[in-house]
Amino acid sequence: MALTLTQKLIQSHLVSGEMTPGTEIGLKIDQTLTQDATGTMVMLELEAMGIERAKTEASAQYVDHNLIQVDNKNADDHLFLQSATKRFGIYYSRPGNGVSHPVHMQRLAKPGKTLLGSDSHTCANGCMGMLAMGAGGMDVALAIAGEPFYVKMPQVWGVKLTGKLSDWVSAKDVIFELLRRYDVKGGVGKVIEYYGPGVQTLSAMDRHVIANMGAELGATGTVFPSDSEIKRFLKEQGREEDWVELMADEGATYNLQEEINLSTLEPLIAKPSSPGNVVPVSEVTGTPIYQSYIGSSANPGFRDFAIAAEMVKEKQVAQGISFDINPTSRQMLTDLVKESHIASLLQAGARLHQAGCNGCIGMGQAPATGRNSLRTTPRNFPGRSGTREDSVFLCSPETAAASAITGVITDPRTLDIPYPKIREPKNPTVDISLLDHPLPPEEAKKVELYKGPNIASIPAMDALPDQMELPVLLKMGDNISTDEILAGGARVLPYRSNLPEISKFTFEIIDQSYYTRAKELVDHSGHAIIGGFNYGQGSSREHAALAPRYLGLRVALVKDFARIHWQNLVNFGILPLTFSQPNDYELLQQGDILELNGLHEKLQQGNEFTIEVKGRTEKILVSHSLSKRQLEVMLQGGIINWVKERHKEDVQKVRIKG
Repeated sequence: MALTLTQKLIQSHLVSGEMTPGTEIGLKIDQTLTQDATGTMVMLELEAMGIERAKTEASAQYVDHNLIQVDNKNADDHLFLQSATKRFGIYYSRPGNGVSHPVHMQRLAKPGKTLLGSDSHTCANGCMGMLAMGAGGMDVALAIAGEPFYVKMPQVWGVKLTGKLSDWVSAKDVIFELLRRYDVKGGVGKVIEYYGPGVQTLSAMDRHVIANMGAELGATGTVFPSDSEIKRFLKEQGREEDWVELMADEGATYNLQEEINLSTLEPLIAKPSSPGNVVPVSEVTGTPIYQSYIGSSANPGFRDFAIAAEMVKEKQVAQGISFDINPTSRQMLTDLVKESHIASLLQAGARLHQAGCNGCIGMGQAPATGRNSLRTTPRNFPGRSGTREDSVFLCSPETAAASAITGVITDPRTLDIPYPKIREPKNPTVDISLLDHPLPPEEAKKVELYKGPNIASIPAMDALPDQMELPVLLKMGDNISTDEILAGGARVLPYRSNLPEISKFTFEIIDQSYYTRAKELVDHSGHAIIGGFNYGQGSSREHAALAPRYLGLRVALVKDFARIHWQNLVNFGILPLTFSQPNDYELLQQGDILELNGLHEKLQQGNEFTIEVKGRTEKILVSHSLSKRQLEVMLQGGIINWVKERHKEDVQKVRIKG
């Protein structure tokens, strides 16, 4: 039987289940990736589980999110992460080395391998012929410990690329076109696999751009073939021996199919405040901007910065424009300096920032209130930039640079300049010092974890009660993102290792009274929330489940969930339920009290049951999609309790045998 490349990757790593879409499968994980906003919790989870050493082929911890050190918190956590990586045998990337995804691509990514990361944009490394997926921190911690990663078998969505990109159109416009057609839910339950003659016209970094924003479609992952271009890239990085050719079999069939003719694409832009709100740039030309921002894992390549530099060379950006340049790796920044591109940008009036995520997650460079920010980042959810009432457009580097010159959103094709032909460096920099290598096992055992005063242990969580009366504290609409559930940015993320403190920011973008109201109920009944479609889209941050759980959230009842957040809710013992009849959403209001009786038996008897509304006659039919394993996790109150229980059982078995 002819297989797609995705099916080959899954088949070669399958440890449980069958490759039937929608059913749970277990996958062996070869590599893991953590970043500092999620990694501190992962390291604490490894410590709590008593893990001695990473059991993966390669695990790497990157410090790229929390780079602003206005006090001791981030600096202390960086030292904790450094000590933890030494202790557990994990690679460590220091502050300023760059964004996790392109650095991992440069230094560790290998075709044919699986990669699980506690960052939703881990899928970017699918550009290398890997099965790369984002997940919550607990799932990544378990993978580091050698456990399989459990996920529902995805459908494989084949996207055939033909033609070649025109001048002024780039890889960002390819993924924008898919978002324009299918919006932010289009990839849910799917791996997007690109194939066809158009793939050969795209560089490895072009493919990274496209794979990165598969997350914005809600996809489980994105896969590109490992071909001669990937071989060229690995040779350039001094890692040619890691290359293997990987393609879909001839005649392989896809569950769904789409085709994009690259030659017909035009510059596209995503309007506020969703990556799926895509229109041609020509429709919004002339819109005034305050900021033009280039960088992030969604445009991390040398050419993404070099083309902007060539466009503004010997020019000045428009008066009053903040032209922000965010390099994505120290290695790539070195090449931009060597080729004089940084000089061109600075002379034009650009502001140069350190290599890292920076403003993409609201860590600095927040735009002014009521002003438009134009960014090459992957997301523009409300408040993600760090400004509560923000107005963020997403675009390609070409559109960002053109608009910086004019001061208004500008279609780059209308500029009176020739299209810059970018020349890649003849001898690109290879910086092997980007990653500190793991210590030998015997040396690692001697390392003590450094814990600053901001690190607090994860509190114990109780099992799922059989009877509950839960007030509905929030009723929300569609496409609620994890940024809205728990914001990122310089104000919030420094508390990522302190659950009591970070919980104070929960749902503040939606309702600033939520924290106070939840705290009043946490020791009594707990509470529920109601949501619409695609609840929990966006970032993989498990704090968006952990903080509400700490505040007493027991049930999330929505029309449907984003994949990673759904799994995070399960991991921390929050029951994820969906309306069997979506119109029943209209029957419930904030303040209603949901009655759940005989819950344990109902969950185990089937996937549907009814819940009552106190004081009313209506009954709401709800459903769950928990596997047998996940039901065990849920009943015990979350994955930590489940792991501890398994450990007790293993110890008892050893004692009996002894």
